[in-house]
Amino acid sequence: MKYEEAIKELETIVSQIEKNELDIDELTVRLKEAQRLIKLCKDKLYKTDEKIKAMLEDER
Repeated sequence: MKYEEAIKELETIVSQIEKNELDIDELTVRLKEAQRLIKLCKDKLYKTDEKIKAMLEDER
């Protein structure tokens, strides 16, 4: 899944929670999905940051 897709899905989950559109069972499932998506985004950001740092070091 691409970073942008994960962010879009997280925004959907947040919107559903804010609008009280989820019952308690759905809320549990969506929160677990949000946790997975947050981890995915963090990992992608970390890896990108490391790649950028490596490229900048190579230029020196």
